[in-house]
Formats: sequence, structure tokens, C-alpha cells
Amino acid sequence: MDFVITGDGSKTIFHPTVGEHYHSKHGAVQESRHVFLQSGLAYYLEKRTVPIDATVTILEVGFGTGLNFLLTADYCTANHITLHYTGIEAYPLDHAIIEKTGYQSAVEPAIWKSFSTHYQQALLGKQSLSARVNLAIAHQPVLGFHTTQLYDLLYFDAFAAIHQPEMWSYETLSHICKFLKPGGVFVTYAITGNLKRIMKSLGFAVEKAPGAPGKREMLRAVKL
Repeated sequence: MDFVITGDGSKTIFHPTVGEHYHSKHGAVQESRHVFLQSGLAYYLEKRTVPIDATVTILEVGFGTGLNFLLTADYCTANHITLHYTGIEAYPLDHAIIEKTGYQSAVEPAIWKSFSTHYQQALLGKQSLSARVNLAIAHQPVLGFHTTQLYDLLYFDAFAAIHQPEMWSYETLSHICKFLKPGGVFVTYAITGNLKRIMKSLGFAVEKAPGAPGKREMLRAVKL
């Protein structure tokens, strides 16, 4: 795998088998902050008027480099929010590759240190990274994921449909959306007519939101 410097100076990784980068070439960190933090988590907290010292549960499809988790953990820690985060990743990256991403510069040192220390253990089960941050990484395909947990937010960060069409199918989306609470928020960097139709058929209120740099629009949907 090759590291690539993106438009905001942060790195992403090019996956030669899939034929795509893990994050936007226009800016890995700024895309993650825009799509998942600002348009996802911050939107949810504001709309649900979640108080300080609340607990938020997040499910991510496509844990990848862990960037979305790191930024979310940093945000929640700074805002006194307890975070229970589950990532689904069929093909986890080696710890040595994650260490080379340089994402420690985007978060508080304690967040990065704890993540780096607990990453391998999180692939085996839930880990407490701090008093406020918990992480589990489900090392399995999306359709094999099952839980009794219902989540407040769903970060959908699979590779693009042109490369992984099965991830954007009705079968996959209907399966994963079962784990989102009523009123919960589904957010992704992509937006297509087919995706909008599927989400509406699954009982979501769908809206176009401004995209990250390099993309005009993205999709956000609230479960009714």
C-alpha cells in the first residue's frame, strides 16, 4: 500500500487491490471532520439537544485507518461526552501501517497513545481507551455483523460503489441500518440516486448536505 499526501497535508493510503484511496485526495482529515464530525456527530448532538456528560453510540462501516474514530474520540473527550464506538472492518490494517499515517498530529496526544496501545486488543473485543472512550472493532464482513446494541449514529465509510458495489446494495444497507435507533443519523460522503431511493425505502428522511472539498454534495439521513 502506498501513502499519499492529500490536499490538506494529511496522508491517506492507496489500496491497490480495490483501486481507491482510503480518504479524499483533497484532504483526508478535512473530509473526515466535515462528513462525520460536523455533518454527522455535531448535527446529531444539536438536533437531539444532547446535554454535556451524555453518552453517544456510533457504528462505523469501514473502520480502515481509524481516522474517523480518532477525530470523534478527540471531539467527545473535549466536549465531555462518553463515547461507545464500534467499527466494522473485514480487512483490518496492520498496526505498523496505522502508525505511519501521521494522524497523531490531528488529535490530542493521549487519544493517539491510547488508540495505538489498544488497537490490536480492540480487534478482539471492547476496550476502554479512557474514562470516556470505548472502542470495539468487529473483524468481519458487514453482513456477518450482529448485535443487540442500537446506535445513535452510523458512519458509512465504505469504498465507493464503483469499486465495492455490494457495500451499497439494498441487502447491505438494510442489514446495517437495523442497528440504528429511531431518530438516529446515517451519514456518508457519497450521494447517488440509487442510495437515496434505498434509504427512503428503509424508512429514512433523506437530505442532501454540502460535501467536503472536492465533492458538491453528500448524504445524511434520519431514521423515522
